[in-house]
Amino acid sequence: MLEECSSALCCFFKSSPFFFRDWEQKQRSTGYRYLSMGNLLKVLTCTDLEQGPNFFLDFENAQPTESEKEIYNQVNVVLKDAEGILEDLQSYRGAGHEIREAIQHPTDERLQEKAWGAVVPLVGKLKKFYEFSQRLEAALRGLLGALTSTPYSPTQHLEREQALAKQFAEILHFTLRFDELKMTNPAIQNDFSYYRRTLSRMRINNVPAEGENEVNNELANRMSLFYAEATPMLKTLSDATTKFVSENKNLPIENTTDCLSTMASVCRVMLETPEYRSRFTNEQTVSFCLRVMVGVIILYDHVHPVGAFAKTSKIDMKGCIKVLKDQPPNSVEGLLNALRYTTKHLNDETTSKQIKSMLQ
Repeated sequence: MLEECSSALCCFFKSSPFFFRDWEQKQRSTGYRYLSMGNLLKVLTCTDLEQGPNFFLDFENAQPTESEKEIYNQVNVVLKDAEGILEDLQSYRGAGHEIREAIQHPTDERLQEKAWGAVVPLVGKLKKFYEFSQRLEAALRGLLGALTSTPYSPTQHLEREQALAKQFAEILHFTLRFDELKMTNPAIQNDFSYYRRTLSRMRINNVPAEGENEVNNELANRMSLFYAEATPMLKTLSDATTKFVSENKNLPIENTTDCLSTMASVCRVMLETPEYRSRFTNEQTVSFCLRVMVGVIILYDHVHPVGAFAKTSKIDMKGCIKVLKDQPPNSVEGLLNALRYTTKHLNDETTSKQIKSMLQ
């Protein structure tokens, strides 16, 4: 029996060297110098791991290994444009004044032309945002393929392929930032609605419309559905993940959902463990980690059949909410609101009253 235990323990440590290193340091810091039979059995039965994987994911410095480079380079082409998209969205002011003037004076051709001239370039920006969401979807599916493939477990993948895990985190971070900006900017939908109404009227009157070639009717319909969502980028990622699962029927759905829950757990453990948190050299890494944790929880809640809040969920929701509430209140209210209002299963009967109470 002891020989079988030793063999299993050896396999475990070989598959997870980072865990063993950190576990050993923890034991030394608490005064333990050896593995007792009780601790041995606890490790073998994974009792110590119930709260999630215990390793450091280097969001600041992870570099791709040779085996990661192909996917990494493909995703990097997309991510290098992400900050520019956010800057354009943040500076988006809309054509509200011109549109109001045109609506209030429907017979004034000068005001109609002025409003149309203001809206057309803005719709060009909206088209750019939408097209970026399609590129991001393709990038996410490439990452999911790499991070859920056999024979490795999600934990092993995230540990071995930290550069890809970092890119996955960057996609989630971008998604939450984009959706936060979109939700607080009603001009986006107002501008696009005015564009479509005016374009329709021009067609009826056989008036040539500048800008029609850039956004044809089919594209306008897809863009309209995209911007009608409260959180359009999250919906894009959720649909992409669901599609990935349905198209890879030979891959158990747990490989994908476990990848998401593992990422949430890694972020939580790093945030609540002083030894890990002290390794962050950039003060922005904490907020990055918090946003990624929330993003992956929301994605898991949309993709998993019973969601993130059920007792059977592999995400420690109480622990994650506690980590959020331990931060300065003004810095996380938006993230708490994201859990309150953009998740799918929070108000299900299977969600405990304690979790609902923590998010009130």
